[in-house]
Amino acid sequence: MKRTDQTLLEQMRITDFEVEHRKELFSFSEKDVALLVSCREVIEKEADSLVDEFYQVQTSVAEIALLIGDIETLTRLRHAQRRYILDLFSGVYDLEYVNNRLRIGLVHKRIGVEPKLYLSAIHILRGLLYRTILSSERLKENHHPILAAINKLLLFDNTLVFDAYIRSLLHEIEGAKNKAEIYANSMEKKVKERTMQLEELSRTDALTGLLNVRHLDSITTTALRSSQRRHEPVTAIYLDVNDFKKINDTQGHQRGDEILRSVGRAIKNVARAEDSCFRYGGDEFCIVLTNCREEQAQEIFVLRLQQRIKEELGDVTLSIGVAQTGPNDYVDATTLIRLADEKMYAEKQQHKASLPK
Repeated sequence: MKRTDQTLLEQMRITDFEVEHRKELFSFSEKDVALLVSCREVIEKEADSLVDEFYQVQTSVAEIALLIGDIETLTRLRHAQRRYILDLFSGVYDLEYVNNRLRIGLVHKRIGVEPKLYLSAIHILRGLLYRTILSSERLKENHHPILAAINKLLLFDNTLVFDAYIRSLLHEIEGAKNKAEIYANSMEKKVKERTMQLEELSRTDALTGLLNVRHLDSITTTALRSSQRRHEPVTAIYLDVNDFKKINDTQGHQRGDEILRSVGRAIKNVARAEDSCFRYGGDEFCIVLTNCREEQAQEIFVLRLQQRIKEELGDVTLSIGVAQTGPNDYVDATTLIRLADEKMYAEKQQHKASLPK
């Protein structure tokens, strides 16, 4: 059952047995009940004047006057206080009576009545009740036991009020804690997401979206070690854009950036999910293909890439070098990239030689 579906008594686990136990704690007996009932007629006659005097004192305290606020609120409080005074001498202190005291505790917590103000009000009420009892000729013979009975019942009531007050406070703290935990978890999630984004940014070339050169050696080394355990070949492709400097000089750097973005996009479209694609720097790119032989790279990757570049960029061409290591003997990452670079450089020289003088 949800807390909101429970009564206040159920939420605080107060039963008839608990009520009787609390009475015993304050030695509040049937004799005390009888003494209070004997005062009922006297108290009923003085109830209105007791309430008037009580609120004259209360409204003279600036803190309390601010909490009361307006006449309508004061009128409601006066009615409630009159009922409470009569209830004190009703002789019925059952679960309904207890529930009313618990509600008072919650109300005082919600409207911001501090414990010192509530206890001050009880002190004033006790004094007014004592005076009324002491001035009654009818009750003269039982003054002391009646005053003791009033004190016991007020203490009994105070425990109920403050139990509810404290429970409400703890509930607020629990709610604040839950909100703080939710916020902390949310922030942790955002930090984690942001960290992942930053890590991705640190791995990624901003212009092309490919991996940047800082991670080329480590990623290639990891690929080589994995492939060596499985006895699989690894192929590196190194390429650059022919006449890129001339394009920048004649068509502008914006056109150059567009070409680099197109090349990066074409590489990602042609590459497999397991391939690692890097922008090496400037107009140079490198792709590491695991479990791929040199001839496969030439026949599939290179041809498809050149076709895409031709479709997107027209007369822009690439110089491409391809180098394989494994599955029998393996070179290190730096050597593999260098071999592919050398083959690319040789092809670039051929391209330059083919240009009209």
